[in-house]
Amino acid sequence: MTRDPAAWKSLPGAVLEVLDEFRRSFSLDLHLWRNGHGEKAAHLYPSGDGKTAAPLPDSLLLPIPNRAGSEITLEVRGGAGTTLPAANALRTALEHLFDYSEEVRFFTFEVSERYGEINLLYSISETLGSLLPLKDASRSILAEVCEVMGARRGSLWVFESTEGRLHLVASVGEEGLKGPLETTDPKAVTSRVFREGRPLIRTGEHFGSEERVGAGLAAHEDSVLSVPIRYTPSGAETRIVGVINLIGRRHGGQFTASDQKLLSAIASQVGAALENNRLIRESLERERVTREMELAHDLQMKLLPTAKGFDPSRVAARVEPAQSVGGDFFHFFHIPGGRVGVMIGDVSGHGFPAALIMALSMSAATIYGSELRSPTSVLQGMNRALMDELETTEMYLTLFYGVVDPERRELVYANAGHPHAFAIRADGQAERLVAMDPPMGIGGTVEYSQRAVPWEPGKDLLLLFTDGLSDELVEGSRRAGEERVVKEAIRLRERPVREVVPALFDLERKGGRGFEGKDDRTALVLRV
Repeated sequence: MTRDPAAWKSLPGAVLEVLDEFRRSFSLDLHLWRNGHGEKAAHLYPSGDGKTAAPLPDSLLLPIPNRAGSEITLEVRGGAGTTLPAANALRTALEHLFDYSEEVRFFTFEVSERYGEINLLYSISETLGSLLPLKDASRSILAEVCEVMGARRGSLWVFESTEGRLHLVASVGEEGLKGPLETTDPKAVTSRVFREGRPLIRTGEHFGSEERVGAGLAAHEDSVLSVPIRYTPSGAETRIVGVINLIGRRHGGQFTASDQKLLSAIASQVGAALENNRLIRESLERERVTREMELAHDLQMKLLPTAKGFDPSRVAARVEPAQSVGGDFFHFFHIPGGRVGVMIGDVSGHGFPAALIMALSMSAATIYGSELRSPTSVLQGMNRALMDELETTEMYLTLFYGVVDPERRELVYANAGHPHAFAIRADGQAERLVAMDPPMGIGGTVEYSQRAVPWEPGKDLLLLFTDGLSDELVEGSRRAGEERVVKEAIRLRERPVREVVPALFDLERKGGRGFEGKDDRTALVLRV
């Protein structure tokens, strides 16, 4: 490592001490010069000798080699023959002292540089551990890196996996590319470093005419240092999550392998911070979605009617969506003449799409069930109201609506494709209330039909449920699962209905396995 000759303007203290000692001990007239490279020589020793402009012609001149590259000359005036041994000894001593002084200066410089780098890494750790938003923290880090490494511009790019592109998170210094960048972009240096996962140092003269790094480079002076940002999760493979670029040096020169090593160390810290930031954002997003889903669940449950106004020993119902919200629903109505209307519906699919159709169906059911009397007229009104939405979403709805008339001892119902509707008789027989029309959303405009069956007030039981309650009870056999539900209802037919519904939900899958929540589950039981 070399230093500018101007560094020798002040002589090391050890050199001055040795010169003074030789001057006293051997009564030597000693002078020290630095050659001027075409200009007059600079007088270094002794100080305050303003009259001495150049070595005297008859002096003994001894060059002193040194690692600094300066041309230092020892002048011994007068009596050259008698002082030669002492002068040679002095020259040797001075040569070693200059070497030792240069080594001290070199290691001091190295320690200072390492100290600066350690301080930088420590500062970055503090910044990343602070509560600053990622964008502010990244800009602060880039500013410090550019200051320590003398870069004119710095930029930090982060890979967004959902888009498959690199986004500029922070930049300092001169204007440059703002992105976003495609990872496959053949002209962008940032994209190349991300794809290859290797650091890159390029000087302006080695950049192709099509390569892009931002502000223009001085062809033979500037350089670019670009390193990938890596993250290595515990027990998993390392992945590239972004790129840091330094573009151009404020005082000229090129980035070095040492600069690359330092920037790579910084990038590893930034990589962990980026991943933590991503995980925090995902966690917050999950929490937000969870809160919204809980709210949606509560709102959907509030759409369902309560048993208020009905004796809980006569009617009971329950819905359990497979997700926070679902497409199953039930409804019941007081109808003049002591009649009771009950409805169950199952929208295809589950989740939010089914929940939206469910909400529309509940609204339509409330309107037509309250205004119209016959089951067919209610289904026809609902079909007209829901037809466009069902066609648009390519969904369908199975629907059962029945009206129990205790005075006339009959149940009149219309069934649009709903498979699980039964009248449980007092003697334990189960009569299937078969579907007479296709589900809504499949048959277009339908003239729904209805059917009347006998009803024994206070003894018969109306059992309605959706396939989510029965399909998983017996693996590989939906019919067997349905039979289990019906047999359980028959066994409990004389119990209050508020006890029947929970028992149906408590049925376990054959083999002891619990439900996997693949479909919404609903049951409604009525005895009037």
